[in-house]
Amino acid sequence: MTSPDTDELGPVDYVVVEFPPATSHFTGEMAEELDKLVTSGTIRILDLIILTKGADGEIDVMEVDAPDSVGELRAAEAQLAGLLAEEDVVNLATAMEPGTTAGVLVWENVWAGPFASAARRAGGQLIANGRIPIQAILASIEADEEGA
Repeated sequence: MTSPDTDELGPVDYVVVEFPPATSHFTGEMAEELDKLVTSGTIRILDLIILTKGADGEIDVMEVDAPDSVGELRAAEAQLAGLLAEEDVVNLATAMEPGTTAGVLVWENVWAGPFASAARRAGGQLIANGRIPIQAILASIEADEEGA
């Protein structure tokens, strides 16, 4: 894999998903869906770790190795190293409840790279971004339906 061209780099996002103890049902479905996104070129994984927080608050960090189908994962991560520093992991873990496990995923939105690059070439810079939680969208739809 060649070194990523930072002029063509798409927006980078992260998500932390916490799983309560003894109620997680890991079937491989999440990995399959993630693999589809990588294989289709929609995203590029930059970092993927599993955090476990013991009942005593002790944190265990496990780097996830790339499956064969996303074999360039580690090369991409190495080339864009430093995204998740130890301090970042500690900060993320403070939000976790004791006895839980969390997945931390950092990815590049490859699909948005050409647009982001064009915006940068035009002198633009990102000044705000965000996400609208699905719960807020569903609540808004429900409120509209009740008001109709």
